[in-house]
Amino acid sequence: MGRLRDGRAFLPRALLLSSLLLLASGEIFFEERFDDGWDSRWVKSDWKKSQGQAGTFRHTAGTYSGDPDDKGIQTTTDAKHFAISAKFPEFSNKGRTLVVQYSLKIEQDIECGGAYIKLMSGYLNQKKFGGDTPYSFMFGPDICGDQKKKLHLILSYQGQNYPIKKDLKCETDKLTHFYTFILRPDATYSILIDNREREFGSMYTDWEILPPRRIKDVNAKKPKDWDDREYIEDPDHVKPEGYDSIPKEIPDPKDKKPESWDDDDDGIWKPRMIPNPEYKGPWKRKKIKNPNYKGKWKTPWIDNSEFEDDPDLYVLKPLQYVGIEVWQVKAGSVFDNILICDDPDYARHVVDEVFAANKEAEKEAFEGAEKKRKAREEEEARRAREEGERRRRERDRDRGRDRYRDRYKRHRRYDYHDEL
Repeated sequence: MGRLRDGRAFLPRALLLSSLLLLASGEIFFEERFDDGWDSRWVKSDWKKSQGQAGTFRHTAGTYSGDPDDKGIQTTTDAKHFAISAKFPEFSNKGRTLVVQYSLKIEQDIECGGAYIKLMSGYLNQKKFGGDTPYSFMFGPDICGDQKKKLHLILSYQGQNYPIKKDLKCETDKLTHFYTFILRPDATYSILIDNREREFGSMYTDWEILPPRRIKDVNAKKPKDWDDREYIEDPDHVKPEGYDSIPKEIPDPKDKKPESWDDDDDGIWKPRMIPNPEYKGPWKRKKIKNPNYKGKWKTPWIDNSEFEDDPDLYVLKPLQYVGIEVWQVKAGSVFDNILICDDPDYARHVVDEVFAANKEAEKEAFEGAEKKRKAREEEEARRAREEGERRRRERDRDRGRDRYRDRYKRHRRYDYHDEL
């Protein structure tokens, strides 16, 4: 059994979990911490095995961890498909809140691949669980290069999968993060990462499952008497008498005729011209607020005749399996702490009071592992440079010997001809 940090002391993990269970006011349908014996609860799929493309999971806390005894399952072997699932007693989220939560640590430079979990309904042949297996729910990161760093959220409705319309972003560092999805009976949802709400909305607006309740009236026209001018010219503002006769420029009163100026030779002296401070430009009536202003006209919204409400929109098919089915170019993702329940407070406590305590320790372990990795890479680079230099020197020596042999052969040929 793993141990977790609590203040200054290390308390048995089972003790902390027991205390957390006392906080749960709802029902826990499935919870997996991947302690000893985890493999008896999970079934490894044979999907892609015959083609040699099936990857395996390793029971480990990873290369670095805040608590080495707190293990999850990690993808191993690059460019493989990974598929594993667990069964739990079937339940329905009808009339209750659904909470799905898990932790993920992407230790590798994943390059391209998924790191999400799925929930399945009905019968599942777990040995054949794979990419073609129908699912009711999918949630988690999918990364490919610098452009795609997506957080998937897909719900199934009447046998068809619907991805969320929002562009959700996942975490991209190499530390553990908790992903939490909460779906309520009013069809509202929340997405939390490390217990911080990142998204909130409704299935009615953020999925294209049902037609929208209200739509813009495309036949509506702005009324002819609609005045959308916020400001108008003041009809009482009258142009001052003589305004148009004000010149743009006037002679500079400070400009004096030079003493050396000769009108006969230099022409009639005129002072230079400067902008007239009295000139205000073309006259315009001042603006005043329009007393008849009705605001900017907008196309009105009307009830959509095609909308037919489904009070069970949020209800998924009865759930019975949880699975991890991903493909990764570079393996190394650690899945852990999978929780399916109807109590958001319990899920929050799991993150806050159990695993958040290891956050700083994991960060320190990661920084230490990064220093070792960089030092190892620098050492390998140094050895590669030395090896390259050694080979260059050998090539230079070989060229020198070849040149000496060529000169020797030429001299021998000349000596032979001289003797003849």
